[in-house]
Amino acid sequence: MLEYINKIKEISTKLLEEKKVDMIVGFRKGSLPMMNEPCFAKNTEDIQSFVWDSNCGINLANYLTNRKEKIGIVAKGCDSRNIVTHIIENKINRDQLTIIGVPCKGMIDRKMISDMFDSEITEVTENNGKITVKGNGFDKTLEKTEVLQENCAICIHRNPVIYDELVAKEVEEQKDVDRYEDVRNIEAMSPEDKWKTFDDLLKTCIRCYACRNACPLCYCPTCFVDEAKPQWVGKSQDPTDTRTFHFLRAFHCAGRCTDCGACVRACPMGINVRAFTKKLEKDCFELFNWEAGLSIEERPPLDTFKPGDPDEFIK
Repeated sequence: MLEYINKIKEISTKLLEEKKVDMIVGFRKGSLPMMNEPCFAKNTEDIQSFVWDSNCGINLANYLTNRKEKIGIVAKGCDSRNIVTHIIENKINRDQLTIIGVPCKGMIDRKMISDMFDSEITEVTENNGKITVKGNGFDKTLEKTEVLQENCAICIHRNPVIYDELVAKEVEEQKDVDRYEDVRNIEAMSPEDKWKTFDDLLKTCIRCYACRNACPLCYCPTCFVDEAKPQWVGKSQDPTDTRTFHFLRAFHCAGRCTDCGACVRACPMGINVRAFTKKLEKDCFELFNWEAGLSIEERPPLDTFKPGDPDEFIK
């Protein structure tokens, strides 16, 4: 994907020079390896700091909510699907956006790579599908396919679903991918084992809300966990309060989540937050044949009523 960056810079520069947008939202190199950060370019000089590689996992749609400017935005597959959701939910207008589509081959899992080494990683580079990791006393080359983020490894929508400019030919979408094996494994458990699974999953949660803050779907002016009148959930690290936060946040994402992995990527404790949202994604797909963010013409299933909707759950 390294070859994309010149085209991204070319398109971005042209958009700013022709004053078609007020700014471009892209990525620049972060201060730490594998931590590229969002960049808001308002002039052509800012464009020169843009980068694109397998460390651009942050979902840039998170920075569009309620903006008034005309914006160019660099968007991979999951970003574009969240942009669609923003448009459907009236958080941004389509005519405000110029979407620079980037066919994606997956982002690498920085936590997985960091856990492979005892010493600090000082440099990470990639070339021809290989990731080279360097640090004090080690220099190792890894296959990119072996260190992908879990959501990227099972992604079947790598190409942008909506765009105005495309920086390269579309990549081949993955086929015969089992996206819900982990969900089915939990569904097959006894109630006691399910309870233990989620207790074990959440026992390290420190209620920092990084998952919520990184999620492009969490844009409520006041989150339910911050409400005081009435107070829906306690603000401590009590297990019940922690469970309530994660389960309710997942339900708020039902029929909207694109499995971009921003929540997992942001969690400082390494919690697989996707364990909650994947179940609801699976249910929406199986009950309503619905995948979020694929069309700006169709409303999400929990936003509409159709006479043919399944009703077996009504007792």
